[in-house]
Amino acid sequence: MNELSASSRITYRAVMVRPGVARRIRGLSDRTLAWLFITPTIVLLLAINIFPLLWTIYLSFTNYRANRANVPTIWLGADWYQSILTDPDIWAAMQVTAHFVIWTVVIETVLGFGLAYLIDKKFRGHGIWTTIILLPMMLSPAVVGNFWTFLYQPQIGLFNYVVAFFTGRAASSFQMLGDVTLSPWAIVIVDAWMWTPYVMLICLAGLRSIPDYIYEAAEVDRASKWRQFWSITLPMALPFIMLAVLFRGIENFKMFDMVNLLTGGGPGSTTEVASITLKRAAFESWRTGYSSAFAIILFVTVLGLANIYVKALNKVKSR
Repeated sequence: MNELSASSRITYRAVMVRPGVARRIRGLSDRTLAWLFITPTIVLLLAINIFPLLWTIYLSFTNYRANRANVPTIWLGADWYQSILTDPDIWAAMQVTAHFVIWTVVIETVLGFGLAYLIDKKFRGHGIWTTIILLPMMLSPAVVGNFWTFLYQPQIGLFNYVVAFFTGRAASSFQMLGDVTLSPWAIVIVDAWMWTPYVMLICLAGLRSIPDYIYEAAEVDRASKWRQFWSITLPMALPFIMLAVLFRGIENFKMFDMVNLLTGGGPGSTTEVASITLKRAAFESWRTGYSSAFAIILFVTVLGLANIYVKALNKVKSR
């Protein structure tokens, strides 16, 4: 009885309080309510993204070292930026990065669109094949890196034996990860294997968005399948293809985990992309100011190229 009466009192108080709360909420304008909802997100973004960016910009103009935090910080101005932009090793790393970005994006786009075009035909069992194709994308980069490191082993790796079967060369006669010529392509193959399904999904969304009545009108006009592909399919799927290129280009420009797991930047500096150079400057040489300046240069480069590309994408979408 006491429990029932206590519960009744709590319910009665809640009912009595609600009108007051409701009146206070009604007294707030839509603008104030909007700010109440957005403020926590803005504070979180400032804490996670904006503040570290501003702090990095500040450090890029100083001689700060993370392993010598007690040493007085000296303002160096743009010295680090000048040193980076005139360093041939930095330009070599940027060339390696550009090589990875161009080839991975080209291969992934061609294969991804081709797979999307086949899956869009909705043949028997296409759902099962779609799931199988998407499996590499679901794996962790650490798992993929270790998995392919094993496959690339010259003595026991399956990849060498498959190549030997088709070419007639001995399986142990070449090393995908230890050869200066082959190691860049080894990373390109792994990245294409892992992320082609991602491009396929975006392209498949573009193909599925094309209305059927356009193809029906083309068939009435007796347009061939080849003509339909070049006049309808490709132009209408082009914005989605360009979007996939944008996403993969940005991600591959920041490529670190796969290179670090497979080659670590070697042999020599053959696969040393910009992110590996940045890591070595920041956490091996402890040149925090220098690495901060390099990070800002990479950030501005990606932002500038992405901005130009987005403008081109908008023009294509507006046609």
